[in-house]
Amino acid sequence: MAKETKYTEDNIRSLDWKEHIRMRPGMYIGKLGDGTAPDDGIYILIKEVLDNSIDEFVMGAGKTIEITLKEKTVTVRDYGRGIPLGKVVDVVSKMNTGGKYDSKAFKKSVGLNGVGTKAVNALSSYFKVQSVREGKTKYAEFSKGELTFESDIEPSSLRKGTKVTFIADKEIFHNYKYRNEYIIKMIQNYVYLNTGLTITFNGEKYFSENGLKDLLEDNIPEESQLFPIIHLKDEDIEIALTYSKAQYSEEYYSFVNGQHTTQGGTHLNAFKEALVKTIRDFFGKNYDTSDIRKSIVAAISIKVMEPVFESQTKTKLGSTEMGGDLPTVRTFINDFVKHRFDNYLHKNPDVAEKIQKKILQAEKERKELSGIRKLARDRAKKASLHNKKLRDCRIHLSDMKKENRLDTSIFITEGDSASGSITKSRDVNTQAVFSLKGKPLNSYGLTKKIVYENEEFNLLQAALNIEDSIENLRYNNIIIATDADVDGMHIRLLLITFFLQFFPEVIKEGHLYILETPLFRVRDKNQTFYCYSEEEKQQAIKKLKGKPEITRFKGLGEISPNEFKHFIGKDMRLAPVMLDKENPIPTMLEFYMGKNTPDRQKFIIENLKFEVDLIEE
Repeated sequence: MAKETKYTEDNIRSLDWKEHIRMRPGMYIGKLGDGTAPDDGIYILIKEVLDNSIDEFVMGAGKTIEITLKEKTVTVRDYGRGIPLGKVVDVVSKMNTGGKYDSKAFKKSVGLNGVGTKAVNALSSYFKVQSVREGKTKYAEFSKGELTFESDIEPSSLRKGTKVTFIADKEIFHNYKYRNEYIIKMIQNYVYLNTGLTITFNGEKYFSENGLKDLLEDNIPEESQLFPIIHLKDEDIEIALTYSKAQYSEEYYSFVNGQHTTQGGTHLNAFKEALVKTIRDFFGKNYDTSDIRKSIVAAISIKVMEPVFESQTKTKLGSTEMGGDLPTVRTFINDFVKHRFDNYLHKNPDVAEKIQKKILQAEKERKELSGIRKLARDRAKKASLHNKKLRDCRIHLSDMKKENRLDTSIFITEGDSASGSITKSRDVNTQAVFSLKGKPLNSYGLTKKIVYENEEFNLLQAALNIEDSIENLRYNNIIIATDADVDGMHIRLLLITFFLQFFPEVIKEGHLYILETPLFRVRDKNQTFYCYSEEEKQQAIKKLKGKPEITRFKGLGEISPNEFKHFIGKDMRLAPVMLDKENPIPTMLEFYMGKNTPDRQKFIIENLKFEVDLIEE
């Protein structure tokens, strides 16, 4: 008979605020990560501090915010009103404490829960907050949420405002590294949404005059726009939209009170619905929703009184009400779009004509593809079952809920040995494997039809579940895992071309990565080092006593499953595939995959790096 477990007062434990945050950080900042993805925790820490400074600007206090990053030390300085000096410690260390509870002071802020900076404090090995106001200053220092020093209130000649400095705790965020590109993207979104605000990052200034219009122009080159960006705004709403000539799928940017809602929510759903209804009413045609929205690129920003988000990281709006005397979110957005967008179409018949032609072309292509798509889907189902190209993870085999996607990854690899090693060493709960058969087709310049006619592309599309929309993407991380040789590099390029050509939003939204695997194993009887570069190899050799055994991995298949599990576990190194706005997608595809052989040959010769294998005696 099983021994009964005692349940007494001794089993009941109350955690203080910092213990709870450190024990359950995911509740406050989402996933932890190592800085590889834009939604990793270290960027959420910056966002939480920055949100407070943005709210000061929104309330008319301070037009400049300065951010500096030196190695792993982040500093955010604003020139707002400054925290009341007597509350400097409480605001960053006592739960449910903050100015945002006073709706008169912060009518439309990004958050009202008073948690943000407390979470940053608790999850930082070093945290300092300083406030300057009315010619006086006070600061306090913390370590992991514990107060280590509190200054007196002293006279100061500094400009008013608040300054926060922190270092994310290595005990929580293992082997993390900031990527400037993600921080810059965050900053750009803030200035798009707050015209008149200047944010500097390590001395570089970011500013926007035209809000969401600038956002779309920075993401879609003029030559790819079907017509000049439509830009409409009012007191609590702003939209910008056009259609892209260069992509098949729809793409949206949505914001609430300056917060980038990457998972959308009630406002984005209402916006999509309003666009479709307005276009149908304008043309008097019941066009298919998919035909209307195909290739559309749009952005929407709204301001809501006391918004309700579906998570602490505020990536999805749950509010149905605008607040105050305003109607519901759905009604408010529908009325604005119907009135302002409809008026624009009447005043700009040339734009209306282009939209209608685009819709009719989409309708024609959809009907032409309908038969092919059905055959392709049937083929994909059979192939997945019989050819075992996709080895899925248990989360998806048992549960298709979208929120479970955040923890999942799929490795795209080539060859039986490589896919075998990954399959045997993966986390079967969250990691899937898709096996390629040889090199994929160069899809540059081809139509969407090829995705259904080419077996590899059709099966890959089916595995990812992105045929109709990226919103249905089954895995948060798509990881290309190929050998670090010429053939492996070519396969990477062909796969990236596939996504750029047909599903660019996969890359734009930060879902595509390259798996970095070690080139060398350096070991003796006592220690083993896995090295990702010649420099790391030389450092490992110096750490070992005596003559080390050095192995050069020439392919993924040479790495045993027991070793491979270290490289796709918590210490996995991923290189995100990112787009540079200076090089638009059509330009990149033409250069790398088009028929410009002399130019490309010159580029390769000028950028070629020779690797020399040192012979160890």
